[in-house]
Amino acid sequence: MRIVCISDTHNRLERMEIPDGDVLLHAGDATMAGKAEELEHFNTALGRLPHPHKVFIAGNHDWLFQRNNRQARAIITHATYLEDDGCTVAGLRIWGSPWQPWFGGWAFNLQRGEELREKWAHIPDGIDILLTHGPPHGHGDTTLLGEHVGDEDLMEAVRRVKPRYHVFGHVHEGQGVSQEGGTKFINACMVDLDYRRGPAAVVVDA
Repeated sequence: MRIVCISDTHNRLERMEIPDGDVLLHAGDATMAGKAEELEHFNTALGRLPHPHKVFIAGNHDWLFQRNNRQARAIITHATYLEDDGCTVAGLRIWGSPWQPWFGGWAFNLQRGEELREKWAHIPDGIDILLTHGPPHGHGDTTLLGEHVGDEDLMEAVRRVKPRYHVFGHVHEGQGVSQEGGTKFINACMVDLDYRRGPAAVVVDA
């Protein structure tokens, strides 16, 4: 089972080299401004990719999902969209959530502490993959200034649930893979801080 992990494609998906695989996971920020026409363009690009299973969550740039969720969901026809819910594809149990700690007044922002803990409390036991936009504290969350900006309560939720993979993005400079216990943490950002093409997609064989 080959899983291809990407995030933060920011209107550039059709110009990126995406490896083939069985499951494509996109951890949000498909667009720059979250406009309907951007999402339509993204959906068209998704439809051209060969992966038989595609799962997508929104990120802080994907405003339409927060402003008009019904319209946004209707646009995405080439992937399963998750928002605080789950699905099973190719035998993998996946849970997706778009939230992250408050950052610049963007979409899907919540205050650290109680507000985010309430969202993470919905993550069920027994999942194989956790898909969030923001990182947990201590994995793929280090900025250029050396600050860890991931959410501590999300990290506690991961330790409780123990998924095989936690896939996320948001912190462009934090791209990479790390491990803690039985969980592999994957920051799958595809662009750098200047929104130019960044690292390659992360591919894992489950």
